[in-house]
Amino acid sequence: MITPKEIQQQCFNWWKNVLIAHIESIHFFPREINKIGRITSKDLMEKLPEYKKSIELLRSHSKPNKKFGYSLIEEERQFDKIGKQSVPKKIVIETLEDYLKIAGKEKEYQIFTLNYKLLVGGQPNLKEWAISHPQKLVDYNVWSDIIKVCNYFKTNPKPNLYIRELPIQVHTKFIENNKGIIKELLDILIKEHVQQNETDFEKRFHLKYVEPTIRFRILDKNIRQQYFSGIDDLSIPVSRLELLELPIKNVLIVENKTNLLTIALTLPELEKTIVLFGSGYKVENLKNVKWFEQIKLLYWGDLDAQGFEILSQFRGYFSHVKSILMDKATFKQFEKEIVEGKEKKNSAPNLTDEEQELYALLKANNWRLEQEKIALEYVNETIKKTIAM
Repeated sequence: MITPKEIQQQCFNWWKNVLIAHIESIHFFPREINKIGRITSKDLMEKLPEYKKSIELLRSHSKPNKKFGYSLIEEERQFDKIGKQSVPKKIVIETLEDYLKIAGKEKEYQIFTLNYKLLVGGQPNLKEWAISHPQKLVDYNVWSDIIKVCNYFKTNPKPNLYIRELPIQVHTKFIENNKGIIKELLDILIKEHVQQNETDFEKRFHLKYVEPTIRFRILDKNIRQQYFSGIDDLSIPVSRLELLELPIKNVLIVENKTNLLTIALTLPELEKTIVLFGSGYKVENLKNVKWFEQIKLLYWGDLDAQGFEILSQFRGYFSHVKSILMDKATFKQFEKEIVEGKEKKNSAPNLTDEEQELYALLKANNWRLEQEKIALEYVNETIKKTIAM
């Protein structure tokens, strides 16, 4: 037979529908509890004491005894050998108030109704969003401030300001702390102004942001002297890199690690070439450097699954990028330096057949050959040959 605890669990399962019923002005109650348990003669014959204890527990927690909650409706049935017995016919929760008492949701429901009123009062066309995500009206109990932010963006869909410059009467970190929920709402409210291909909040909603800087080293002495007063190691914002105009024919992307940095800073002089320090999966920052399309583009990462996945990601932006020092010959030459890799279950669709074969081998064995474990002389000779081709 069902227990009061199981009745409460069924109430928990109704919670989302109860909230939606409020939004859509539907009367959800009265409602019957499901699967209350069928009593058979065998049950009563074998477990009569347990049955009586269970029925008394249900009665003691019912509305007549507790002044709220479920109504237990019983009927008399005739059983062989033991005669008439009163058994549960149905259990009904008659009102919303009874339901909230049983589920312990009175405070949450009050928060929900107040926040829903704020939401539809400030932005009526978010009703469908509320139907899909009613619990969020409880979880984010800062809706007056969220509505202020939404109202501002409705009027100013392209602010071109830093978040903390926005003239909205909320505390300075409010938007930064609530980007997730605000993004969901702005994607609906100002859909026509959203940069749909951008996942970064600031870029998506036309805000200023602190740009990542890109570090690079110029390997051509003439370019250094003509454009940078002989300086060979520079860092600039990515937007400036996108506009850079230099007589460059070759760009080598390497991972920006402490040991590897030493290697990159000792690369030989190479005509019309720069080496650019990447940052793992953040190669996404380089996807809008259009002049990369006109030059020889090389990528050198670790010989492990992640290295090839980053190569694949980068090749998704620039299909002509070639890998360097990420081949079977290099792997074989330095196989004594192999260590355990970092297991991941990603994919790398943008690889050549040879790269794909090595990627599969590294992934299957969780192997890793770090770039800094490759001899400097071998690195320099390989880069020279590849640039010269």
